[in-house]
Amino acid sequence: MAVHSAKQKNSDKSRPFVASMILILGTVVLILSIALSVLYGAADINLQTIWHSVTQFDPTQSAHQVIRNLRIPRGLAAALIGAALAVSGAIMQGMTRNALASPSIMGVTAGAGFTMAIALAINPQPSSIMMMLSAFVGAGLGAGIVFGVGTISKSGLTPVKLALAGTAVTTMLSALSSAFTIHFNIAKDLSFWYAGGVASVQWVHVQLLAPVTIIGLIISLFLAKSITVLNLGDDVAKGLGQQTVLVKVIAIIVVLILTGAAVSVAGTIGFIGLVIPHITRFLVGVNYRWIIPTAAVLGALLLVLADTASRMINPPFETPVGTVTALVGVPFFLYLARKEGRGL
Repeated sequence: MAVHSAKQKNSDKSRPFVASMILILGTVVLILSIALSVLYGAADINLQTIWHSVTQFDPTQSAHQVIRNLRIPRGLAAALIGAALAVSGAIMQGMTRNALASPSIMGVTAGAGFTMAIALAINPQPSSIMMMLSAFVGAGLGAGIVFGVGTISKSGLTPVKLALAGTAVTTMLSALSSAFTIHFNIAKDLSFWYAGGVASVQWVHVQLLAPVTIIGLIISLFLAKSITVLNLGDDVAKGLGQQTVLVKVIAIIVVLILTGAAVSVAGTIGFIGLVIPHITRFLVGVNYRWIIPTAAVLGALLLVLADTASRMINPPFETPVGTVTALVGVPFFLYLARKEGRGL
């Protein structure tokens, strides 16, 4: 353990400069990517039209309506959701010291989808707030079941066992969700959440998503130092005077807030919370004061680019953005599962 920690410290040299450059350049590229996502779509729109729709909005022009009411909120929502999922994954991996931890694998996403199915069964026309609250409850339910099942194991929560528990719980909750959709005839209403995407996002969703996500990200930044210490192990963290239980409770609440908000708007978008934290640690080291903001920027960038790519694969039809992220995430997950499985 001491050797591993020493290697991590050595790998962290000069990383603040690298992290700063990634944050600056990544933010610039993210802004350009959002502009690209606004520019590209089924309707032929040029840069001048986009500029005029922002500075001289004319409600009588359909192009201005498309830009202001559809494409801009879609790009902003993709950035917020990508950041939320990436930071959630980073916190989960740091808190559990589990390379395979992520919202989609740990049952958080499936739990949110399950309770949203129940909400739709109770009220076929729920409000956006009701769906978001349902997602929060379901995210907590899914995570609680996974960690509860994993804790039963005599050898504890090893990475692969926790991933297996997450897969089993995710399958169970998804099956129950399907049963609800068939019985209550709400398959069409839930198809958007199953596919995953931001195609139907409007300003009302952004107005709900933005404050929740920003608050969650701010709390994450305050937790960053504690997550870094916690990542060294519970014994080390306690030895340094950290209240590990309190830190974990707050961290879990932040994960549920960020994931619940993201899933309630975009549905099931997997693997961002798995892939981005690993890439971020490789680039900036093991200090979560740099990992969290960098993961937020890279996660936002990945989902914006994935959403744009989903429109380019089979125009004028759109491929679910969850499919695009899965093309990157599934091979990465299999690689990590194989790597972590050697330690069993």
